[in-house]
Amino acid sequence: MYILRKQLIAHLDTVLNAKKIRDYCPNGLQVEGSEQVRSIITGVTASQALIDIAIERGADTILVHHGYFWEGEDERIVGIKKERLASLLRHDINLIAYHLPLDMHSVYGNNVQLADVLGLQIDGLLDESDPSVPGNIGRLPRAMTGGEFAEWIGEQLQREPLHIGEAGDTIETIGWCTGGAQGYLQKAIDAGVDAFLTGEINEPAVHLARETGTHFYSAGHHATERYGAKALGEYLADKYDIIVEFIDIDNPV
Repeated sequence: MYILRKQLIAHLDTVLNAKKIRDYCPNGLQVEGSEQVRSIITGVTASQALIDIAIERGADTILVHHGYFWEGEDERIVGIKKERLASLLRHDINLIAYHLPLDMHSVYGNNVQLADVLGLQIDGLLDESDPSVPGNIGRLPRAMTGGEFAEWIGEQLQREPLHIGEAGDTIETIGWCTGGAQGYLQKAIDAGVDAFLTGEINEPAVHLARETGTHFYSAGHHATERYGAKALGEYLADKYDIIVEFIDIDNPV
């Protein structure tokens, strides 16, 4: 079985509402390959390692969260950009990427999928006044101490998080946004939750968390965003009866 590339992109754009979300990169088809899509490799980032596995598996399409052509990057086709594009073009592989649309989707999105993995209850958006901000607020599966929740994250994501806060404090409510969303800590504080979970942390966030008494969990950019592309791929496999395989290229960040 196969689906035409044009039909696949049109469907994904519609499902993810991609045309209405302003982003820092082009969403949808980034590199044109085979017109017929029979086999898709999904992953977090379109690294050379992921491309090599797609070539090895004979896949005609790669679907990721982190693609190419970001705002502000060097526009020249040199270095690793040249090597990656050359590999895709040489093997006629489509590269499809959805960034913020995949973060924000209410079913296949990274934030909703992370909530499912961690058993978090979703009560609303991280910023109710601005629906363009990804992320959610909600509740833990049960009341836990700060240390217990850190252990729970480590067990579920197979990665020990960095935890800023007192291990013995009880926490019940939480805000979260996958990836590099440490800049949204203030939004969680404004929402009045006990804790905030994201992928990365920076120096100012440590002080802000400490001084406001908000628990901060940095669980890894990659580790928190493994689930959206995987879920979207599973949906496509079921809908179109095509081969879809999720490949997790380990990344400690």
